[in-house]
Amino acid sequence: MWIRSALAYRASFLMMAAGNFAATALDFVAIYLMFRHVDALGGFTLPEVALLYGTTSTSFGLTDLVLGNMDRVGRRVRDGTMDTLLVRPVPVLAHVAADRFALHRLGRLGQGLLLLVWSLSRVDVHWTPVTVLLVPLMLLSGSLIFAAVFVAGGAFQFRAGDASEVQNAFTYGGTTLLQYPPTVFAQDLVRGVTFVVPLAFVNWLPALRLLGRDDPLGLPGWADFASPAVALACCALAGLAWRAGLRGYRSTGS
Repeated sequence: MWIRSALAYRASFLMMAAGNFAATALDFVAIYLMFRHVDALGGFTLPEVALLYGTTSTSFGLTDLVLGNMDRVGRRVRDGTMDTLLVRPVPVLAHVAADRFALHRLGRLGQGLLLLVWSLSRVDVHWTPVTVLLVPLMLLSGSLIFAAVFVAGGAFQFRAGDASEVQNAFTYGGTTLLQYPPTVFAQDLVRGVTFVVPLAFVNWLPALRLLGRDDPLGLPGWADFASPAVALACCALAGLAWRAGLRGYRSTGS
């Protein structure tokens, strides 16, 4: 229904998608302007940083397209409209994801894909069957990790009520963090996004393997291939958190 609604006015949809594309592209414009004054950022060249940017933007774009409305959970909890979802024969999570589905978010996804293709054509990678397979695994695993963060953030809003910005700090903030090399951040921050909120498995660790670079934390080599397992574990934990949030929901009482 929401897709048909968005396409009912084609010119408006195209302008919104183009605006979404342009707004997200400004993030990389800022990176490009940095490289007008330096040759490397944290030891990474422009194509290598573009690879980080393209992988995280593509992964996040996929998740944002499907689950970008999870920040509306708190609003539904506050105004009591969550009740209407509980009585419908559709899983609440699917209903929340489909609510006001914003097709124009394809602009963000398209921008990330274009930059990813460009970066892969410029970086110096020794292509083998393993490294070729690593790219789609990295994108899929990254999308699932971001999905887990979105769902966990939605579950937290059952308790906090008005905590969408807390969720955004880990989703939109996380994707901005991962657009830059891990070598420009303090090791304590890198440890935090590796062992606490495992965003490093979205693209940092597999991308370092792809580029033939050393891991700044000195993790064993198998950690670079652990993204699928980490993604599944994160999704399982997020699912438990979501179920706990639903069980604790008590409506507004009005």
